[in-house]
Amino acid sequence: MRAWWQDLTDLVLPTDCGGCGRPRTVLCPECRAALHGRAPRRVRPAPEPAGLPMVYAAAAYRGAVRATLLAHKERGALMLARPLGAALAGAVRAGLITGGTGAAVAAVRAASSRTAAGRVPVLLVPVPSSRRAVRARGHDPARRIALAAAAELRRSGTAARVVAVLRHRRAVADQAGLGARQRLANLAGALEVADVGAALLTGGRIVLVDDLMTTGASLGEAARAVRTALVDARTGDTEVYARVAGEARGERTAIRTAARSHRAPEPQGMVAGNGLEDRICAAVVAASPESFEMNRK
Repeated sequence: MRAWWQDLTDLVLPTDCGGCGRPRTVLCPECRAALHGRAPRRVRPAPEPAGLPMVYAAAAYRGAVRATLLAHKERGALMLARPLGAALAGAVRAGLITGGTGAAVAAVRAASSRTAAGRVPVLLVPVPSSRRAVRARGHDPARRIALAAAAELRRSGTAARVVAVLRHRRAVADQAGLGARQRLANLAGALEVADVGAALLTGGRIVLVDDLMTTGASLGEAARAVRTALVDARTGDTEVYARVAGEARGERTAIRTAARSHRAPEPQGMVAGNGLEDRICAAVVAASPESFEMNRK
């Protein structure tokens, strides 16, 4: 009810810029430029959590970008979801076509071409907020932005859908104020895939998405949960896997792919081979400025 009322209020009442507070505009040109003005780039936190996939971010988490994300997440400025989703869509595109060399890049670009034709959808998997946080805020920010990003990708010709399969399997502490090691310990084993389903099993590129990356702990845990679910589905119950895979196109191809991927995942980049890491990358709206600095060196 609270989220519905916020949506209605955003549509009816005048709003202020989420980045600078300028009246009667959702996001002013200057703040929009801060969010969309640069090409998305790869970001790497220090220290980098084991198993973190390649992550691409649209902007650095500071100034107007920070204010915009906080306005959407904490103050319920829901109309900001669309510009934030557009920024996330840009980071998703960068993750799909950037990185690696030689045959790996050729494979990724070929997959992107098939995606554009609508044959292989991009699967956006949002990192979930805790139930307590969703109740307090009245919405799940990452999921809302992911839906806007999927819509933006489809408008530009890329088949995309949100697959919100991650959930918390146990309570976690508030991440605010925790250091990198504390965040890793807080989130270790905290997420699971609620329903692997045909979408995850039959070949679409998987992009873990969130509004913000600081230490990478949340995305690393999300990647672990997705990899674990895929490996379990492929190796633990072949009869169930074959039945679920058969619900989508390419049943035989999916089962052959599962057989080839009968190995434990390794913490590599998204184009580092022919297994799960070819399918999984990550994208965020913003990341800490330091994670961008590392990539300039």
